[in-house]
Amino acid sequence: MSDGLTAEVLRNALVVAAEEASIVVVRSAYSTFIVEGSDASAAILDVRGRLIAHSTATTLMNSMALKVALPELLRDVPPGTMRPGEVYVLNDAYRGGVHTNDLLVYRPVFVGDAPRYFTATMIHVSDLGGLSAGGMAPLATDIFLEGLQLPPVRLATANGLEPAVEAILRANSRTPDKVMGDVRALVAGAAVAAARVAALVEEYGEDGLEAGVEDYLDHTEASTRAALSDLPEGRFEASYPIDDDGVHPGEPHHVRVAVTLGGRRAVVDFAGTGPQVPAAINASASQSMAAAVFAVRCFLDPSIAMNDGCLRAIEVRLPEGSLLNARSPFPCGGRFVPVYAAMEAIFQALSDAVPERAIAASGILQPFSIAAVGAPYWIHLSYDFGGVGARQGLDGPDATGVHFGIGRNSVPQAEPVESRCPLVVESIETVPDSGGPGRHRGGLGSRTVYRFLADCHVTTRGDRLRLAPPGRDGGLPGRLGGFFRRHLDGTVEPLASKVNNVRFAAGEAFIVETTGGGGIGSPAERDREAVLADLEAGRVTPRGALEDYGVSPDG
Repeated sequence: MSDGLTAEVLRNALVVAAEEASIVVVRSAYSTFIVEGSDASAAILDVRGRLIAHSTATTLMNSMALKVALPELLRDVPPGTMRPGEVYVLNDAYRGGVHTNDLLVYRPVFVGDAPRYFTATMIHVSDLGGLSAGGMAPLATDIFLEGLQLPPVRLATANGLEPAVEAILRANSRTPDKVMGDVRALVAGAAVAAARVAALVEEYGEDGLEAGVEDYLDHTEASTRAALSDLPEGRFEASYPIDDDGVHPGEPHHVRVAVTLGGRRAVVDFAGTGPQVPAAINASASQSMAAAVFAVRCFLDPSIAMNDGCLRAIEVRLPEGSLLNARSPFPCGGRFVPVYAAMEAIFQALSDAVPERAIAASGILQPFSIAAVGAPYWIHLSYDFGGVGARQGLDGPDATGVHFGIGRNSVPQAEPVESRCPLVVESIETVPDSGGPGRHRGGLGSRTVYRFLADCHVTTRGDRLRLAPPGRDGGLPGRLGGFFRRHLDGTVEPLASKVNNVRFAAGEAFIVETTGGGGIGSPAERDREAVLADLEAGRVTPRGALEDYGVSPDG
């Protein structure tokens, strides 16, 4: 397809097809986190397992899972045995999945008598068993404690859902009606995208669509290689620690990376990363690959599309049996803990390579769940974001986090959560002085207070709550956050970063404080007017201005 305009129209049509699928999932789902947080992903792939397009809502962690898992599906269910209208599902973390609550759904798109493309949707369904409601299980010591595992199986035919699979899903969920509502939303989204792809085949012809896809992927590869060639050649190494694994408090683990640039490609090698552990701080390969690709792309032209063409220029090496490539039965539910360490290590390695684009370390998202202590079950899944590290020449954004898992996703708003769960969101605010002081200040962390109207269980899975995100070039670390219980008498008790089913009484409050980002450059070099502006905006206090920057508000 030599017509550049036609190719661009086709590319956007594929993205829109995936985007429409994700919107259908959000509008059809039952779980609060999906409906209010827009937590849904959709992608279009081909029978060769190549990622062609994904929606603007789709996170790289999810589209990479959909890409890596498709060949596993085709291994178990050869394309020649598939029939029109069939839909398949899996969640196996060791075969491309994420963790047990993330269901990956695929629908083949037939061209003639054979599947040529696949539409895929994915969400975190409300509950599929495990140690705690909502799929958190921060203290799981093996995969079996994290919930139901599904190998690739047929979920539906042209006549509807497979009754046996529905029975299995219902029997393993605390909230079966919500889960099945979520599943039907996934099937509906995949069907809408499949119809759009079929229409494109009709419009452009079998060969025309295939040629357009090839041109699109080749163009993305060329653009990625060109951007990589602008980076300095060499080998750049870094590491980043994990606070602990939750089972052995105070015992850190490390992710190590070497990024080699040259020859219009990047090789990201995690040799030396700590071994997998019987605790929920391991990641599956798809998640670690996504984190690595995301981190490298942060130093490239942001207009470059994300598809299989980009992946041809970035090689990711993940030692098997490490924190970043766990094997059964090691748990993978806490995958974001090691992959954020992997992202941070790459950020710091590439900041050394390209100092003018450097970024200090960031606070990360702090997930938690709040759930009923017994039937009938209600569940609130959420996370709050830490402050982003300062960039070279810019302060870090407040309470937004550097997150490879966020596309259109957002933290659910207070009112819908209060209407669905017996709790009151008392306050949401940024925390003054929490951003690491520096010539450029780190982004602020946040504080959210939930007061409970009924007894409930709280489960947390945090990190960077003991080891603060460091600054760069003389900048100081961000302020540590934490999880806390406010008792009925007003006293506040800190909780561990990773706790499972801590029982709170009605009237007590759960406080989530996120960690601020690190600063860049000496605080003594910060412009006085910038400090005074922070004072006026409430980002720093008079004490912080004086102690951290030597600036008195009184002159």
